[in-house]
Formats: sequence, C-alpha cells, structure tokens
Amino acid sequence: MSSDQQEHHDPVETICPYCGVGCGIRIQQGDDPGDVQFTPWGDAPVNEGRICIKGGAATEVIDHEDRLTEPQIKEDGEFREATWEEAYEYVVDELERIRAEYGPDAVGFFGSSKTMNEENYLLQKLARRYGTNNVDNCTRMCHASTVWALRTSLGAGAMTNSMRDLREECDLFWIQGANPGEQHPIANSQYFRQAVLDGATVIQVDPHANKTTRSFQIDETKRHQHLQLNPGTDIPLLNIVLKTILEHHEENPDDGWIDEEFVGERTEGFDHLRETLEEFDKEAAAEECGLPIEEIERAAEKYAAADNAAIFTGMGMSQHACGVDNVQNEINLALITGNIGRPGTGVNPLRGQNNVQGTCDVGAMPNVLPGYQLVDDDEARESVEDVWGFEIPDEPGLTNVEISYAAGDQIKGLYVMGENPVMSEPDANAVAERLDDLEFVVVQDIFPTETAEYADVLLPATTWAERGGTVTNTDRRVQRMRGVEKVHENTKHDLEILSEVGKRLFDDGDDLFDFDDPEEVFEELRQVCPSYHGMTYDRLGEEGIHWPCYEPGDEGDPFLYEEEFETESGLGHIEGVQHTPPAETPDDEYPLILTTARLEEHYNTGTMSTRSPTLNRQTPENFVDVHPADAERYGIEDGEYVRLQSRRGEITLEAHVTEDTKEGVVWTTPHFAAASANRLTNHVLDERAKIPEYKAAAAEIEVEVEPLGETADPAADD
Repeated sequence: MSSDQQEHHDPVETICPYCGVGCGIRIQQGDDPGDVQFTPWGDAPVNEGRICIKGGAATEVIDHEDRLTEPQIKEDGEFREATWEEAYEYVVDELERIRAEYGPDAVGFFGSSKTMNEENYLLQKLARRYGTNNVDNCTRMCHASTVWALRTSLGAGAMTNSMRDLREECDLFWIQGANPGEQHPIANSQYFRQAVLDGATVIQVDPHANKTTRSFQIDETKRHQHLQLNPGTDIPLLNIVLKTILEHHEENPDDGWIDEEFVGERTEGFDHLRETLEEFDKEAAAEECGLPIEEIERAAEKYAAADNAAIFTGMGMSQHACGVDNVQNEINLALITGNIGRPGTGVNPLRGQNNVQGTCDVGAMPNVLPGYQLVDDDEARESVEDVWGFEIPDEPGLTNVEISYAAGDQIKGLYVMGENPVMSEPDANAVAERLDDLEFVVVQDIFPTETAEYADVLLPATTWAERGGTVTNTDRRVQRMRGVEKVHENTKHDLEILSEVGKRLFDDGDDLFDFDDPEEVFEELRQVCPSYHGMTYDRLGEEGIHWPCYEPGDEGDPFLYEEEFETESGLGHIEGVQHTPPAETPDDEYPLILTTARLEEHYNTGTMSTRSPTLNRQTPENFVDVHPADAERYGIEDGEYVRLQSRRGEITLEAHVTEDTKEGVVWTTPHFAAASANRLTNHVLDERAKIPEYKAAAAEIEVEVEPLGETADPAADD
C-alpha cells in the first residue's frame, strides 16, 4: 500500500475528478474493494463541504462493468487478453521500430487533463526523451487561445485571481462565453453568487440563456444583464464596449473610466487600440451582434464605473478561429480600466477539467517545457536538460489536432493516455478514419473509449480514486489527491505504466524513469518548473498552494501582477483587434448557426459521466435547442427527433423548442457518443493557438426522422 493510501476502512480525502474547481471530497472503501462510496468533506478548502451532482456521483463508475481490467492486444481485428509483459514488449518494440524507420517525429503523445501532474510530467518527459515535442493535451480544444493571449500579454496562462478574493472583493462579474452555473456549479454558488448577494453585478455575454442566467435571475432585475449576442461576434461587442469607454473618457475624464495612471505606467499599446477603433462603427457592429447598442453601452458603463471588475472567460470565447483575438480584447478591457493586479479583478479563464491547468503547467504541450518555458528558448531548454541529462528538441512539435490530421501520413504511431480524440476533436468522423490509418496505437485508459477501438494495445489503468498525486485547479491551487486500494488487481497506475515503458524504451542506465511513487516525480518536477519550485507534498497538505511558489517558504499568490507583468517589457500588452467572422456562416444550403456547450450533468466526452446511473437519470441522451421561430418554420414539435447536419456529418437527436437560444442558432452538446456534436463541428484552427472553431458552424435540420430508441447513448443503459 502506497503512502497515499489509507487503512482499508478509513475515509480518504481527495479531489473531485470532474471540473476544474477542485472540490475536496472524501471517499471510503468497503469490505469489497469495488465498494467505494462518496462522503462529504465538510471543511474542504475550496468547496467548504458543498458538492455538485457530478461530484456526488463520482464514485459510481469506479467499479463499472465496462472497466478495462486486463492488458489487451489486437490480433486479426479482435482484442485478446495479454500479460503485462507481452503488452510492454509490444509497445516498446513498435515505438522503437517507428523511430528507426521514420524518425521520432512520426509518433504523437497525448497527455490527459483527467490524470495527475506527475503522470503528465512523466509522459511529456518520455516524449522528449524519445526525441519529439509532439506532445499535447485537451487544453488545445478548450483554452489554448486563452493561454496564448494571457501568456503573451500578461505573463501567465492562468486565472489572474483566486475565487476567494473574487468573492470578497469583486463588484462586477463580466462573464463572457462561460456558464459557471452549469459547468462550474460550486464556484458559481459558493463564490460568485455569494458576491452577488453582497451587492455585485453580473454582465453575462452568451448566445444561449442557461443556468448562469437563471441563477442570478438576470431577466428579473435591472442590475444584471444578459447580452445574448450572435455566435462569433464577441470582438464587435467588446469593441463597442471599448469605444464607449474611450468616448466617455474624452468627454468626462474625471469619471475615471480609463485608469490613465495605470495605462501610462504599466501598459503598452494603448495608442494602437485607439487607432484601431477610430473608424469603428458601433451601430453597424451592434446590428451584427444582434443586440441594441444601448444595452451594450449600458454594460460598458457598469464595467467601467465599478470599483473592482473581474472578467470570466470560457470556451465560448476561446473555441474560435479568432480565439486569441477574442481573449486579447478582454485583456484590453481589463488593462485600460486598471482592473488587474489587485483582489476582485483580472481576467480569469474557468478551466473545464480537474487538471487541465496542471497538465499545461507541467509541460504536456508541444511548444513549452514545465513552467511554460519555451522549447525554442535556448537558456530555458538547457536548464531543463541539465536536470534530465539528455537533449531536448529545439523546435515546437505538432498539436493534438495537427497530430490527428497527420495520422497515416507524417504520423505513424500514437500513444494516448486518458484521452478520447475520436469524441473530443472536431470533424470526428474524419479523425476516426485517420486513426485507422496509423501503423500503431496504444491507449492507456480505464474504459474502452471510442478511441480504444482503433488501438493495437490497451493498457488498463486505475481510476482517480485508486491513486495519489497532485492536480491544479482553475485558480492555480495545487492540491494532493489520495487513493484507496486498487479495485482490480491487474490494473496499474498511469505513473507505473509510464515508468516501466520509459525504463524499457531507454535502457541507458541513467534511471530517468525509475520512480517509486508520485512524490518522487513531484520532487523532480520542482527542479524544472520554477512556479512549483517552493512546493513539497508536506507543504501542500490539505489546503494546497497557489502557484507561483518560487522558493521554499513562499505562501503562493492568490492574485497575480500586483507590481509588474511577467512579459519581456514588464508591461501589460494592449492590442487593438478587428472582427474575424467564423469560417462558416449561414448560406442557402446550411442556413443555421450551430454552437455547442457542456451540461452540468455530464462531462467532456462522457467516458465517465454517461456510465453514471445518477447522471443519466438527469440527461440520458443528447438534444438540440431550437428557437420557436425556427421550429415553426421547419415544422418541428417540442420533443420530436430531428437530424442535425453540417458539411462534415449528421446526428439524430431530440429537439427542444426554447427561447434559450436565438433565432437562427441551434445549440447542442459533445457528451454523447451516439449523437456527438463533434461529428459536425469545424476543424478550422486559430492560426496561433491551433484551437478548433467549435462554437460556430453552418448547419441544417431535417425533420420526420425515426428516434434512436430509449436512449441515444449505449453507456446510458448501464
């Protein structure tokens, strides 16, 4: 039993495996190893004992009948059980063969935002020892553009503030392209809603009305606003806000809508923003957004006049071909008003998975090493090489979407740990076809995912509840997870698998992958990740520590940039941006706009959540929201099944007729394999961040189709 495991019947304090809020929960194992139960952790540091429906149901899938429990090797198109020795030998032989025949850049490595910091650290180290920077994780599909904009304009690709200081100090929450009421429910109820009860205002910018809209009763009060814009028009809306603030300041400089002292001393690029907006037509932009200009101007006044205003940004902003520019415009708004560098302010991405922040922090990305040190920065790369003892490639590798689309061509092999690209990547039908062209695929997971169908080797891992390590939540708090005993004897921890593959693949006597437990890996991580350097397992304790924590004894920083920005100049970067329409806009063939989002009851590709009886009772299958005017035009009845189509595919699902969506806009989710939105979404990428444009695609609806049966997702029958 590892140091992270407790006596058989003792409750264990760990972290919820779902969203990025980082809620603490207790789990307890019964006499049967598979009997793992959730129990509340009343004084957990983030959630203070509260838990959402997903967290409360998290233990339901630990001993699900679909669990992978033995290694498997595919022969003649069918999987057979294998020993671990056979599986390891096959994996190592194939990786060595591909490197010898095609070179190291012919293999891609996918990390996972659902696994620990230590495991992702070891995976990216393994990729680089193999000789490639082709390593990435699902932040590419969620917040890559956010990370890019924040890192280049402010210094760090993370929330600038902590949820606690936002609750205590924020006067206005500007929530754009995010839905914390549904996707981060405990942050919404414990932090944001409490601030609103104490007097804070909410401005929500989203094409879809949702649980956030309803949780703040936005439609029932003049204090709050919901700006229900057309998908893909975030830049025009923010440019209206910015120009309104500039115009007001010219006429009323004493009102302080622009913080001239802050702009003059701590920023660069203000003149570029002003020049960009000089000829900008606010009225035409408001028409493009589908909103009255007076409503946008009123929101601008509320933000600029607030003492402490905080921006919350989500995938509704990042998942566009102009995602970097979207987030840059939010940064512009915060910088010109001086709403950054103190409690209750900032630009704060809400991260969707429980360790998507940490997976990026530890270097599981193609262009950065641990701590966001650029791979093409000679000094940074050499400092890591000194610890690792081998040379690291000096050119950025391919992103996960680029790896998938090069499969069968430049890419010959793929190592997938805990990810499901066949479900998570856009234009999913094409992704599946390309994976089928690969010479070798290894999938390391807890369930037979849709991606596992294309594997040559399946390596059965343990669940989040069975092992220890660290994860980093959405506000940069590094926390420890602790595990109970293994449920299935022949599964292995991800760290154990990676360590064994590394030792066999690189048998050079340097012990580069010889680690006994996660703490040993964390100790090495500290040496190459400056923002984690001051942390130890003992210091993390139960509370955790916010990075950056540069030296032992540092308490960590709940908010960033109090004195300077971590840019080359030390200044916050302002840059005017202009509207870039979505790559696909409605036309005669596809006259609707499709946009997507997540549900409170489900999670990511549904690998875990669709196997939970509690969560499936709430939402057993996918659906599409259709505006009443569109429903009348197409002849759609509420509850009727329709076929939703794009240029890339089609899905059949139930129509919900609702004013939650705008006329001309249809809305659905990516969680359900039988009718996943990602069969329809567009794979066009942001040129810099390489994030796909999930949030806007041209679509059409066909009616009079047969329903799929009792449920649209096979996992929901369990």
